[in-house]
Amino acid sequence: MAARPVARFTAVVRDTRESIVAVFANRNLARMQVALLISLIGDLAFATAVTVWAFGEGGASAVAVLTAARLAAAALTAPVAAAITDRVSRRSTLLATLGIRAALIAAAAGCLLGDVESPWPVYILAAAAGVLVAPFRTAQRAWMPALAAHPRELAASNATSGTLESLAVFVGPALGGLLLMVTSVPAVFGMTVAALVVAVVAVVAIRPENRGNTVTAVPHDEPAGLLRELSAGFRTVFGDPDLRLVTGQVCAQTFIGGAAKVFLVVVAVQIVGTGAEGVGFLEAALGIGAVIGGVVAIARASRGRLGWDMTVGVVLWSVPLLLIAAFPHLVVVIAVLVVVGAANPVVDINLDTIVQRMTPEHRMARVFGALDTCYITTQALGSLAMVPLLDLLGLQWALVVVALPVAVAAVLSLGRMRRLDARLQAPESLGLLRGIPWFASLTPATQESLARSLTRTEVAGGTAVVTQGENGDELHIIESGLVEVTQDGRLLRTQEAGTFFGEIALLYDTPRSATVTALTDTVLLSLRREDFLAAVTGVSRSLAEDTAATRLAFRG
Repeated sequence: MAARPVARFTAVVRDTRESIVAVFANRNLARMQVALLISLIGDLAFATAVTVWAFGEGGASAVAVLTAARLAAAALTAPVAAAITDRVSRRSTLLATLGIRAALIAAAAGCLLGDVESPWPVYILAAAAGVLVAPFRTAQRAWMPALAAHPRELAASNATSGTLESLAVFVGPALGGLLLMVTSVPAVFGMTVAALVVAVVAVVAIRPENRGNTVTAVPHDEPAGLLRELSAGFRTVFGDPDLRLVTGQVCAQTFIGGAAKVFLVVVAVQIVGTGAEGVGFLEAALGIGAVIGGVVAIARASRGRLGWDMTVGVVLWSVPLLLIAAFPHLVVVIAVLVVVGAANPVVDINLDTIVQRMTPEHRMARVFGALDTCYITTQALGSLAMVPLLDLLGLQWALVVVALPVAVAAVLSLGRMRRLDARLQAPESLGLLRGIPWFASLTPATQESLARSLTRTEVAGGTAVVTQGENGDELHIIESGLVEVTQDGRLLRTQEAGTFFGEIALLYDTPRSATVTALTDTVLLSLRREDFLAAVTGVSRSLAEDTAATRLAFRG
């Protein structure tokens, strides 16, 4: 019996090692991971310093107001930033957000060193720097599918990102807290600026393979207009029941996260007894747990239980807080924060992979922007709600009011999450789709999305599948069987399983150039015109046009 836990632990370590090695073998993914890790460490150290400074200026209310103001501004600007990210290079977005954040934080440090009397300039600069974190993460998550070679590498990369983020959650606040004890708030700000500069260098070094344009191509039928541009992400999220459910789950979790920005300071003062400065070490306990959770998430990344694991993470974010309410002691606080910290990467890693695998590439950044707006809004609400709850109920009952509804809702949704996991299983037709050169150049997430949109049709031998001269609105891939292609009664060729036809009419909006007839009972996988045109862009469209031109020139 004792061998089973050892075997499981060994399997976890092996899976974790293999995933990390696979990710860092891809130089572009490795550089993206470095940029993410370094920038997050700086951001979290900065956030710790700002929290301690704000608490010294105005107590818990100042922390809540600063947090809410920063999150509200981020929520309002996220859709605009995401729409821009879907229209410009992901690299440009990353570099711009890193550079501007560094300048804003440097200016805030200058205000403190210059003994500016009013705290408001620092509040405003800190909030503005915080606003730019969401666009950075949106661009980073939206670029990941293009940097990964296949879906498993994408899942492993997300898991590695989550683990590094967990490491940053530990290192950033601990480093910030340590620097505050031995130096000053401006020194922490300066360290953050240096970290962001290093992240800029890492992003500049990313050289992606040519998997389509670095600027996301947009389908011709994508509706125009500023409002539709900004709302495209929200329409995608709320138009899909599964994405709505996932969003609701994580909004509930981030409500607790926003409340934690306030109640952790109170826990540090009332239970731990360290004063406000102890919040950095409480957040470090979250980080220790997050490292553990990241390792577990990496090991489970390829097991196909994204929705289930994400919901379990939400449960672990909420239920343990009830233990602090029941047993407000230092040991319990540390243990609970480690568990909650472990839940964080489990939620984030699975969330990112779910969204990346369910979202069209040309809307990816806007969907992440919409999600960020939702999550940031609930974070702000959580931080604002916690202050009156603490005043009215005290710390223990306030934790119960915040955590219990989230736990109940998460447990009740586990059945739905099983169905979501079934939906996310890679379709059997994916291999056939990848066999077509101009689909092989698409990102793994787009390939999966297209494979799911294929419709399967059985055609009896002797039946004309398409007729010369008719309007074409579908591309056909032969799953099994044999067809012949004729033009004006002349045989051009025969085609078998794994080949395709119908792309000429779809590319050029012209009538069918030939007749295709099933010689035997044949199974076809068909792709609609709108899905085809949305996918075949940049390099992929060029390859498709080469194929079509060859067939037109040589009549097969």
